[in-house]
Amino acid sequence: MALLQVRNLQAGYGPINVLDGISLEVMQGEIVSMIGANGAGKTTTLMTLSGVVKPRGGSEIVFADRRIDTLAAHEIVKRGLVQSPEGRKIFPRMTVLENLQMGAFTRSDQDGVATDLAHAFELFPILNERRHQPGGLLSGGQQQMLAIARALMAKPKLLLLDEPSLGLAPQIVVQIFEVIKRLNEQEGMSILIVEQNARMALKFSHRGYVLETGRVTMTDDAKVLLNDPRVRAAYLGEAA
Repeated sequence: MALLQVRNLQAGYGPINVLDGISLEVMQGEIVSMIGANGAGKTTTLMTLSGVVKPRGGSEIVFADRRIDTLAAHEIVKRGLVQSPEGRKIFPRMTVLENLQMGAFTRSDQDGVATDLAHAFELFPILNERRHQPGGLLSGGQQQMLAIARALMAKPKLLLLDEPSLGLAPQIVVQIFEVIKRLNEQEGMSILIVEQNARMALKFSHRGYVLETGRVTMTDDAKVLLNDPRVRAAYLGEAA
């Protein structure tokens, strides 16, 4: 069953059109990755799905059987489509705990929020240790953990992750992707990942899309893409 269906997605900034008719889908319980070079439109895709960038033309975004392409960003979050943005964008002067509480701003189920807070600390124990420290004093890896945990506090049906490995040490990248795997396999969470680290993204995904200049140029099972000579040459740094 398709949780997210995107048809002919067009979007951009000012007079510039970045996305030129992208179509994709994420099935319930699936990890899907989008890979591509800088400027391909990956982040713009996620920002448009989240309602931050408005779609153009004949775009259609259906999430959980309802169109969301005309909704405001906070309404989309309430429906369960939640993004952890590129560059983390935590609140540096707020404590770790306050950042996590901000993630639950659309919720009124206080018992559920408390349960999910405990779960976030269980997924990322270092955040529990640092819960009263300002977010700006965390390391880059810890800030990325905080950004993901904050998104989880909104109780997503579909979690959008924009460059979760950006600028992080390899061991932290592995740790974060293991949490992504756990969220999917043990909790059934659907996840859409945008990642420059194509090898890592495809390794942990069920399917993948390749974006080039605002268009989907390839889509297949992640293992097939991982072994495709064109993908290996363009995104994995290997000779064709």
